[in-house]
Amino acid sequence: MSSAQSTRAFHHVSGRLSLRPPQSESLSRLVRALEASPELLTQERDVSAILSTLRAEFPTLADFEREFPSLCFALATGVGKTRLMGAFIAYLHLAHGINNFFVLAPNLTIYNKLITDFTRNTPKYVFKGIAEFAQQPPLIITGDNYDQTGAAVDDQSIGFAHDVRINIFNISKINSEVRGGKEPRIKRMREVLGDSYFNHLANLSDLVLLMDESHRYRAQAGMRAINELKPLFGLEVTATPFVESTKGPVPFKNVVMDYPLARAMEDGFVKEPAVVTQRNFSASAHTPEDVEKIKLEDGVRLHETTKVELLTYSRENSVQVVKPFMLVIARDTTHAAQLKALIESNAFYEGRYEGKVIQVDSSRTGAEEEEMITRLLSVESVDEPTEIVIHVNMLKEGWDVTNLYTIVPLRAANARTLIEQSIGRGLRLPYGKRTGVAAVDRLNIVAHDKFQEIIDEANRGDSPIRLKQIILDAPSADDKKVSVQVGSNTMARLGLAEAPTVSPAVSITTGNGTAQPRMAQTPAPVFTTEAEKQAARMVVEVINKYEAKRDLVPTSGALLAPEVQRAIVAEVAERLKPVVGTTGNLLAGVDESAPALDLSAVVAKTTEIVVQQTIDIPRIAVVPTGEVTTGFHPFTLDVNQLHLQPGEREIVIHNLHTNEQDTLAAEIGLKEQRPEDYIVHALVDFDDIDYFTHADLLYDLAGQMVQHLQSYLTVDEAISVLDRERRLIAREIHAQMMAHFWEQATEYEVQVSRGFTELKPCNYTATAGQTAHHFRETVAETSRIKQMLFGGFARCLYPLQKFDSDTERRFSIILERDASKWFKPAKGQFQIFYKLGTEQPEYIPDFVAETDTTIFMVETKARGDINTQEVQAKAAAAVQWCQHASDFTASVGGKPWKYLLVPHDEVNESWRLTDFLRFEMKD
Repeated sequence: MSSAQSTRAFHHVSGRLSLRPPQSESLSRLVRALEASPELLTQERDVSAILSTLRAEFPTLADFEREFPSLCFALATGVGKTRLMGAFIAYLHLAHGINNFFVLAPNLTIYNKLITDFTRNTPKYVFKGIAEFAQQPPLIITGDNYDQTGAAVDDQSIGFAHDVRINIFNISKINSEVRGGKEPRIKRMREVLGDSYFNHLANLSDLVLLMDESHRYRAQAGMRAINELKPLFGLEVTATPFVESTKGPVPFKNVVMDYPLARAMEDGFVKEPAVVTQRNFSASAHTPEDVEKIKLEDGVRLHETTKVELLTYSRENSVQVVKPFMLVIARDTTHAAQLKALIESNAFYEGRYEGKVIQVDSSRTGAEEEEMITRLLSVESVDEPTEIVIHVNMLKEGWDVTNLYTIVPLRAANARTLIEQSIGRGLRLPYGKRTGVAAVDRLNIVAHDKFQEIIDEANRGDSPIRLKQIILDAPSADDKKVSVQVGSNTMARLGLAEAPTVSPAVSITTGNGTAQPRMAQTPAPVFTTEAEKQAARMVVEVINKYEAKRDLVPTSGALLAPEVQRAIVAEVAERLKPVVGTTGNLLAGVDESAPALDLSAVVAKTTEIVVQQTIDIPRIAVVPTGEVTTGFHPFTLDVNQLHLQPGEREIVIHNLHTNEQDTLAAEIGLKEQRPEDYIVHALVDFDDIDYFTHADLLYDLAGQMVQHLQSYLTVDEAISVLDRERRLIAREIHAQMMAHFWEQATEYEVQVSRGFTELKPCNYTATAGQTAHHFRETVAETSRIKQMLFGGFARCLYPLQKFDSDTERRFSIILERDASKWFKPAKGQFQIFYKLGTEQPEYIPDFVAETDTTIFMVETKARGDINTQEVQAKAAAAVQWCQHASDFTASVGGKPWKYLLVPHDEVNESWRLTDFLRFEMKD
């Protein structure tokens, strides 16, 4: 493959998988390695010569440390190593035609996770976005099914579903069989292809080895057997590129990419770790049992505060709620059982955590332990009651939860171990990026008795939080995305753009018995000479200017009026003068044998096509006039997730990366006369709350909160919480108030600035050059429909469309039959905005369709979602817009607008478009 093709494949994979900069940089380094040493792709090569070449390319590479070339990519935990492996596989297949991959996992948990993530239609599917794999999914061969699946496909020619084969195996299973003194099962002779499956893999000419968390098994016996697979090369991914020895950590010698934790923190890809203690805490003044109880209580205080912060953030930003949990690390299994009994007893916050604690019994080993850890994955679910997990050891790799926010280590360990273990598991961000809210972006390590020691360790030059010796330039932003822009049919009809390729639809049988595809005929371009095309392009530009002249051209049809046509001809002629010269009938640089340009005819035909290929969408704005009043409707507070806990001690939170400090403590101020005053005085600090206007509501809401706190706390404890957390409580109440905000003006004025607007181009993240599906084609895997482009339309105003559901595709079939023209609008086409809490998002309807008498705005929606707040808010805004549009079109002789909200299970091809009028929404 040429360098240009390889670069295109790199940009394609990086863009379609939305790789983060460190992932994209890793992939680019693999590309560089293959370009510097193409011999990596051949079996006949000199490994030492390849090493010499690549050492010149990568200064950190000293040795492959294997019998075959092997490159290590060290990426910090939470940056996304599994997705990077998916990117490696996609690139190697698309750029170099490699079809066989062998993925090694260090344990059963990661083995099962990898199988899931490489399987289609799972939440973290690593190839989501790669259209080639959507059409030809890789075959996943595992340590459990290789003797059936692997054998079944080998003798077949490369087929539709089996172009890429990904073998996923658990190295610990191979190790255990090696220790048993016998060959591992996959290496034993079998009547599989006349040889063992292991030897079958070793005989493949294009096998690439990928090693996940390779630091876990580098020196193990099973790894030596892997040399005999004779892969083209190996790709290792790990967050810790060293192996432990009696003399300390031994760094890998084959690292070509090092993206350490400190860099990930600076770039905002992980949480910030912080160590927590009490102000002026002295461990020697307490018994060990008291220190444990204090740390647990303070951990719970932090946990409950974090829970409210996350809840408030989700409400303020209309995002999914994240349920945090606390991890307690016990000394041993007996200690773990004692801790569980304590936390669930009445002596600990009056038994409020009974039934909310899981003890992971680390005395279990092998399959039992792995099964137990796998059960913990449900801890992320908001509906799952667990809030505290007790474990004897830090949980293993592969447990990729994003909602661990508080860690309470209760076993003896040095500061470095505490840091490394803690940051290894708790740093993944729930929203995939920093939010700017400290409590949402922070991992708390409660270590009263090790506070200063941990800070000192974190500030050492060789701390994992500080290690930044290799800092890489991020790739440019231009490398990140690949998108396809689809303009309206106007440009293709004029000959100014090419019509896309569409796969045939279902064939129909003609009278003579031959099958022909049922396709819409693409009209030939109106203009063919360069002179006509240049003039037509200029006409379109001039027409677009006429949108703003609403009084002269209130509709697109008014562009055909003789006086408007003459004005357009005159302006186009003036614009063409620098190109045409003084003759006015030839364009410079075009074929002089072509007939003279008839500019009036070009203008007339171009305008006719523009009018045919549009639906008049007026630009409407509703502006308040006179006095505007605002307020909040009374409501009942949602307090189900609020269980703030009291504490007399001030908690100090020290960020280990930035060395900044925060506190969780009582506010310094006057003692309020009433409990409600703590909240009300904090609420009036918000700019949109006026005390004199809203006093009754503020005290009502504050009263509800006080009543809730006193339902599980004593009066004094409730005052303690109100004093310390007044601003947090106020933020939560304010976020709920915004859902009940109202605004009213004396009157509103409707302003129509344009009678029609140019159809905006649609931007899709579809594979460039792919063949679009015919819209009548039945989609077998409807979950894949968002990745597909559809075409073959006769009445749609765009050559290609994307559908969010199969319901939309089926509705387009009805529109093709019953509407004169239709399309799916792009973002910004209507500029309709609706109110949702504190936000005012833009509403983009599913369809716009014009018939002989009416213009329809249509939304198809799952029946269960029809009555949700968001769908109803969109509908209300759309109905109001349609009413204003109808008022305007009535004044200029146009068609009325109607808004249809159609349940998904009512979309049936036997229905006519007019039958859906029973779903019309009105004021």
